[in-house]
Amino acid sequence: MTHIAQIRIAATYMRGGTSKGVFFKLDDLPESTRVPGAARDALLQRVIGSPDPYGKQIDGMGGATSSTSKAVIVERSTRPDHDVDYLFGQVSIDKPFVDWSGNCGNLSAAVGPFAIANGLVDPARVPRDGVAVVRIWQANIGKTIVAHVPMTGGQVQETGDFDLDGVTFPAAEVQLEFMDPAAEEEGAGQGGNTAMFPTGNLVDELDVPGVGSLRATMINAGIPTIFIEAGALGYDGTELQDAINGDARALAMFETIRAHGALRMGLIASIEDAGKRQHTPKVAFVARAAGYVSSSGKEVAQGDVDLLVRALSMGKLHHAMMGTAAVAIGAAAAVPGTLVNLAAGGGERTAVRFGHPSGTLRVGAEAIEQGGAWSVSKAIMSRSARVLMEGRVCVPGNAF
Repeated sequence: MTHIAQIRIAATYMRGGTSKGVFFKLDDLPESTRVPGAARDALLQRVIGSPDPYGKQIDGMGGATSSTSKAVIVERSTRPDHDVDYLFGQVSIDKPFVDWSGNCGNLSAAVGPFAIANGLVDPARVPRDGVAVVRIWQANIGKTIVAHVPMTGGQVQETGDFDLDGVTFPAAEVQLEFMDPAAEEEGAGQGGNTAMFPTGNLVDELDVPGVGSLRATMINAGIPTIFIEAGALGYDGTELQDAINGDARALAMFETIRAHGALRMGLIASIEDAGKRQHTPKVAFVARAAGYVSSSGKEVAQGDVDLLVRALSMGKLHHAMMGTAAVAIGAAAAVPGTLVNLAAGGGERTAVRFGHPSGTLRVGAEAIEQGGAWSVSKAIMSRSARVLMEGRVCVPGNAF
């Protein structure tokens, strides 16, 4: 009886922020998968364990959540003033596709450490002790991320005392700067409209069949995001995952809002296209600050936060907050009059601390208005990253 032998591909399994993913150097991939296309998508699906009708990803590296169904490809950059190019794939759990339309802000924290550890950064730019500054080109959306990676004794420092809500154990802090997060190169992943507010308005009336007319702030910063007021949906902003993810009607409502918001933002040509673009845009709901108990049992006091935000990713309420959505929150909060800004109390601000299901997160951003158009020079936040396993990932030789 003949059988197909497995092949082994060098890979690193890493946590970045509140996400996990399988990291590859481009040159380590099988030759046919070093370029975008069906072979690459098939390989990454098999690595992660998708599509899985059981929704568990038992036969792969995925963890059956949007936060753990991810793959990253990194290579040396040929772009001026950049060290590496970083490509992110959000692997659908139960459907046969990989969404390349956006970035993962959490895994962005692991790109710098991975690049240094794998010799992709010029050694002359990496101090033996101190902080290495890694200049990353985010290839999905054509943006620059600057990672500040701590170094000790010539090695990336991974352990430390930096606590990140949504991550059980402390680690070393990695500061990220998302440069010009509302700008996008022509033809890059998310569509042609490069305006920070693609509709031209800070607040729109979004008509959603079966839901009603909702006030919405739709922003393209970090990742395209649709912000809705929690109260308009019958929520108070303190909800945890079970309150949303166990309610099929609520999930269907949010997907309908997401689809119609995507159409209004010009990200899709028809409502039917929304199903082919699960990673973007995100949909989130905001509320004024209030106290609640986080998913870990930690009490978050009203005075600990400026506002509450809950966001959905790949059709489910996220257990914490997507890094790119945090950039969108920071950018929207910096613009007086958006729903995010109003939930935080209004006025001018350069940083907010918001409450999410796992706790709190602070993000900074500075917004500038010129000629009636808003822009953000950069958004800043801190995450952490750590290697969980390194070696080789195995897939059947006919998997791609």
